Amino acid sequence: MAEPGSAAEKVKQAADIVKVVGEYVPLRKAGVNMVGLCPFHSEKTPSFSVHPTRQIFHCFGCGEGGDVFQFVMMIENVTFPEALRQLAEKTGIRLQARAFEKEADDPKAKERAALYRLHEEAGKFFAEQMSASGEGRAARAYLADRGLTGPVISRFGLGYAPSSGQALTRYLVQSRIPPGTIELSGLLIAESGTGGKSRTYDRFRRRIIFPITNERGKVIAFAGRTLGGADASGPKYLNSPETPIYYKSRVLYNLSHAGQAIRKAEYAVLVEGYMDSIALASAGIENVVASCGTSLTENQVKLLARFARRVVVNFDPDAAGVRATERSLDLLLEEGFEVKVLELPDDLDPDGFVRQKGEAAYREELGRAPSYLDYLTDRAAREHDLESPEGKVAAVNAVLPRLARIPNRILRAETARRVAESLRIEERLVREEIDRAARERRPEVKVSAPKIQDEVSLAERQLLQILLENEELRKEFVPRIEESSLHRGLATEAIFEQLLQTDPGVEVDVSGVAERLGTEQQKLLYGILASTAGSPGRDEAESSWGWLWRRHLERRLQKLPEEMAQAQRNKEMERFKRLNDDKLKLHKELAKIKKLVRFSNKSIPSGGNL
Repeated sequence: MAEPGSAAEKVKQAADIVKVVGEYVPLRKAGVNMVGLCPFHSEKTPSFSVHPTRQIFHCFGCGEGGDVFQFVMMIENVTFPEALRQLAEKTGIRLQARAFEKEADDPKAKERAALYRLHEEAGKFFAEQMSASGEGRAARAYLADRGLTGPVISRFGLGYAPSSGQALTRYLVQSRIPPGTIELSGLLIAESGTGGKSRTYDRFRRRIIFPITNERGKVIAFAGRTLGGADASGPKYLNSPETPIYYKSRVLYNLSHAGQAIRKAEYAVLVEGYMDSIALASAGIENVVASCGTSLTENQVKLLARFARRVVVNFDPDAAGVRATERSLDLLLEEGFEVKVLELPDDLDPDGFVRQKGEAAYREELGRAPSYLDYLTDRAAREHDLESPEGKVAAVNAVLPRLARIPNRILRAETARRVAESLRIEERLVREEIDRAARERRPEVKVSAPKIQDEVSLAERQLLQILLENEELRKEFVPRIEESSLHRGLATEAIFEQLLQTDPGVEVDVSGVAERLGTEQQKLLYGILASTAGSPGRDEAESSWGWLWRRHLERRLQKLPEEMAQAQRNKEMERFKRLNDDKLKLHKELAKIKKLVRFSNKSIPSGGNL
């Protein structure tokens, strides 16, 4: 392609393949080469290699490879002359017209070039309308009410489409845009009129216009928003149709502005709409992109992966936004993203929140955004009755479809632990069901409700029996349980809560406790009393306490590595130091328990379950 001494060879020598590829694929050094995740096929482990010395790339996974021209042609889906033009622009090399002679012979390349020019002219027209007429000035005032100032309007190229229905067409004709190109752009609509004659009119009329650009900043399409009011017609948002330069499912709004900020921050904020993206970006949250008002697609996820593998999803709080969030999770997780989900308070969308409460408040919410797992688990806990075994099964089934997709068994085990703790279900049970569902590709668990009730440790049963029957030991252990919150997350938490609220010096009224419990918890209470034999004393109390306390500390230790890693990523060194101190204290406490507490076969069996 690049012959010695040619203009193409000059561009190739000036274009560093590492820098060019690095604009699309996050690379890291591995020996003398650079490696990353291949942009041409899905993979979790990097097999894509760039050779700085030889100025070539190769993927050991899918076999694709070549020089810098081949890479740009594949990643941008363009011809060689178009790749040459792009690289010449990147390197600042001015080429003679004859360097693009082959491009003139390529009808597809010629077609795309004409469409790029048309959209550039249309963008200028829409922007000029903001001050060219009373209509446009009214649109500008509407945007000002939404907090969009003149500099923001100019930065995002916002414009206005007049209501006449012919203004844009006349402008494009005067700009010598060929009629065939205008028709191909979809900005002109034809409909049959009376007598078999067809009538044409502008697709966008009386709408705020949002130019949509590709990641290089070239305008490739438009979106139009109604101004509202009694005379508003059609959908709230209207988009350009797909063309040879615009495929809606392959574009992320604002990526041309946000790309560098995303790489610098090492994560992206993903929102639903154009206004959300503009509001956050203009407030200083630069690493934000929008899915162009559509459900996230596989191509959009792969495009975003070129810039970062961490994302905070902040879709609208309505039912459609919640569904879009959960659909997006599947695609992001399958592509290997680290995902967090931000639900803003007061049912506000990102645009409304940042206008009301400002950038600092939004950044605080970003910092508190939970992982996708915590988001799903919290939703399941809110929507199902965790006091009943049936509710717990339903809650597990609500999160299982995504958990079962986790291919790594170690990660799946850690996931099971966190879900079990949040939903107050025996960890072993959740882990077994997730593994089984992953093997059998099932979307739900088959565990029956009674089985969950059986997963109450002997330590819980013995300690509850002591609190119910032994007033002397109850006086001693109630303060210890309250201080440590040891009962939190146990299947018997609700029963413990009722006993902690009972005066330690008064005999427990079992019937009174039962009346304050739900039906399933009542069954659990009476089942525990019926299944225990004898009267456990101090040794059994200490053994039960020790086993539960040890489990409590171990679970806390399991959480710390993730929290410490997050603190390091966010450069919160004070928090990291505090967490590390907690880790040392927990290890010391665990060592002390292991020395002091000996579990006999008569007290706590291996595993702690009956």
